[in-house]
Amino acid sequence: MHRHIPSTRALLIFDAVARHHGVGKAAQELFLTHSAVSQQLRQLEGQLGLQLVRRSARGTDLTEVGRRYHAQITGDLLRLQNHTREAMAQRADGTSLQLGCVPVFAERWLLPRLPAFLAEEPACSVHLQVYPTQTYMAEVPFDVAVQYDDAAWPGALQQPLLRETCVAVCAPGSRHRRAMARGDFSAVPLLQLSSRLGAWDDWFGHAGIAHTPAHSLGGHRFDLFSMLVEAVRADLGVGLVPQYFVQRELQSGELALAHPFVDSGLRGYSLFVARERAQERAIAAFVRWLTQAVAAQAPATAP
Repeated sequence: MHRHIPSTRALLIFDAVARHHGVGKAAQELFLTHSAVSQQLRQLEGQLGLQLVRRSARGTDLTEVGRRYHAQITGDLLRLQNHTREAMAQRADGTSLQLGCVPVFAERWLLPRLPAFLAEEPACSVHLQVYPTQTYMAEVPFDVAVQYDDAAWPGALQQPLLRETCVAVCAPGSRHRRAMARGDFSAVPLLQLSSRLGAWDDWFGHAGIAHTPAHSLGGHRFDLFSMLVEAVRADLGVGLVPQYFVQRELQSGELALAHPFVDSGLRGYSLFVARERAQERAIAAFVRWLTQAVAAQAPATAP
């Protein structure tokens, strides 16, 4: 089985030759002789039964199959390097926690509170990664994760964590602020989150607001809540965001509530745990801590 897998040395040499378009510079980068690099290339081509490079008086170029093969192995080499570095980063006297999270929750809810968990588990190192929203992952690389309730993690243990409440926010000096406060959004530019088109219609319906723009899906559109909030700060319009995400700005006066309605919608976050690892100490400790932290913060969500 392994006879079809070239040596890492050969792949690294081929990668260097491909990047430098020549054997000489590749040899310099790898601290090898020109002949050693050429020999490894010939052996790799012999193993594959393909010509990867085309040698001429002007230098070395990749063949068409060589270009395709290099494009394929580049990502593999980078992943192997990252996996190796990750293994080297593990503490011999501690544990690691592969934690996946929806970015908006990680940035403004989890990270400010994470020091409390690490104070309880000082030997644990956390690797916090983005858990893509509305994306199916055949192999989930996390021990534990926080995502929306409808996230797909087949076989994981799922525990509801908290509901998401959303508020409409604007710049304190917005010329539309008085109109919005009395429920008139008809002339207000609505800022949109790309993954939540239609959220304004739901919010207006729940708030009982009838004076709305003729085209509620129009307006500037952003991929991230952080971008949307900066647009609100720049007074480009009004934004609809999770309440916890702007709690800090509301308290400091950098942003203001455009309208007093707080929408406790149907959307919520769940805690997902790899079933086969749920009883491991670090994972169980994190689940226990997070559940307690959510319960403790629940009364303090009003702006």
